[in-house]
Amino acid sequence: MSNNSNHDERFAKMIFGSVYPLYLAKVKRKGKTKEELDQIISWLTGFNVSSIQEMIERKVTFETFFQEAKINPNAKLITGVICGYRVEEIENPLTQQVRYLDKLVDELAKGRKMEKILREE
Repeated sequence: MSNNSNHDERFAKMIFGSVYPLYLAKVKRKGKTKEELDQIISWLTGFNVSSIQEMIERKVTFETFFQEAKINPNAKLITGVICGYRVEEIENPLTQQVRYLDKLVDELAKGRKMEKILREE
């Protein structure tokens, strides 16, 4: 992904709590649960369920959300294309982290096994 500051800035200012219901609706349409969604968010960010809810209530931006997160070291194992971009090639760290989350949500919605989504050996 080439450097696109407008694209990156848009992600930085986007409110996590406004996107979370969209993630939830997507996975529920495919028969998955809120608990499974929270599990993948927790795996990526280190947040527990109450921390995720607190982030939603605080109306934090993705920038703040990922600044406060402890990104899983295995996040680098998330590869593939999401929204036309190869996640491993995204240069902006915040945009890459948002796309990591998008990719995990997409994998959950497509029915991929949780062990594979969470990059467990």
